[in-house]
Amino acid sequence: MNSYDVPQKDLPTLPTESTGAALEHYQVIEAKSGLNLPFRELWRYRELLYFLTWRDVKIRYKQTALGAAWAILQPVMTMIVFSLLFGRLAGMDTRTGGVPYPIYVFAGLLPWTFFSTALANSGNSVVGSANLITKVYFPRLIIPLASAGAGLVDLAISFSVLLVMMVWYKIALTAQLFLVPLFLFGTVLAATGVGTLLSALTVAYRDFRYVVPFLVQIWMFITPVIYPSSIIPKEWRWVQALNPMAGLIDGFRASFLGRPLEWGNILISLAVSIALFFMGVFYFRSVERRFADII
Repeated sequence: MNSYDVPQKDLPTLPTESTGAALEHYQVIEAKSGLNLPFRELWRYRELLYFLTWRDVKIRYKQTALGAAWAILQPVMTMIVFSLLFGRLAGMDTRTGGVPYPIYVFAGLLPWTFFSTALANSGNSVVGSANLITKVYFPRLIIPLASAGAGLVDLAISFSVLLVMMVWYKIALTAQLFLVPLFLFGTVLAATGVGTLLSALTVAYRDFRYVVPFLVQIWMFITPVIYPSSIIPKEWRWVQALNPMAGLIDGFRASFLGRPLEWGNILISLAVSIALFFMGVFYFRSVERRFADII
């Protein structure tokens, strides 16, 4: 061996295209913040959204004797209690414009039950998914969206009860029924906006776990679920419409029961729902990159 020769085994092996060795690449994925909605990213993770939604549905009724029947029994039992307390004792059954109070209150309970359930489930959804958040990347917005989406399953089941009640009370369907998706869409926007906001706040301030149930109870009594909006003076109804669920429930109920629609108040509530949606998503996306560190 010549003095300038170096043994091949002492030379470091460098990966090259000719040797076929592959270079390792690392990609750092960071959560983006801002008002933009990650539609493309959510679409890429749509299977995860579907899985988490059905997971929430299954967990809700796991090891229960009646299973999904609770989606019917819960609003029905609430309707019976409200009909006795507020319909008979408080005299609300005389202020519904001739509509039987049980179906009047049940038509209001359907969107309200979805909204309140979405808030309750979304509020603690991010904290409850701490193990998932700290292990793998995915759009964090999927978590509160899945919690809200699980409530749509219960809502669809409860629709059948409302239709049966309409047949029982001989209430005919009208063309206004085609407006129901509009009010459901507004309800989903409001629930998603407030739910994502509460889920983000709960990560930083765990006190919100105790605030949310109290908030939902107060919110119901300032919403025309058990009483008609007509008991409020007309000049003040626009103030009530700032509560997004007020106009949406009135519109939902009127569409089903064929009652006149107060479009002024409904449009105010829809506008507030849209504003709440963007506000909730904006705040959520502005703080989501810190979730893994805080949790």
